Amino acid sequence: QVLLAESGGGLVEPGGSLSLSCAASGITLHSHAMGWFRQAPGKEREFVGVLFRNSNTYYADSVQGRFTISGDYVKRTVNLQMSALKPEDTAVYYCAAGRAILSSIRNLDAYNYWGPGTQVTVSS
Repeated sequence: QVLLAESGGGLVEPGGSLSLSCAASGITLHSHAMGWFRQAPGKEREFVGVLFRNSNTYYADSVQGRFTISGDYVKRTVNLQMSALKPEDTAVYYCAAGRAILSSIRNLDAYNYWGPGTQVTVSS
């Protein structure tokens, strides 16, 4: 059984930093694309970034240069380090895993497994 669980969400002021972690069980990270998505109130779920199977990372333009994804293949955790946070980064953040191909890593339906999400609120 594959389980994903996010942790580390919370309230942070604009310009601040926050780190999220995704603990994965039942899968091996190097054989899956490990993605981060987010969904703000009233908006569709959107791609944030991904740790692709061979350790390459890809990001949405909106977070490029501010967010960093890393993985620990022994502990089976994927981390999302967020800095220079903006109010528009406020959303529920989801970890996802799937055997996505490179051309589909930004698509929700390329991921088979999802965590329950963790709330990130950027506000003063």
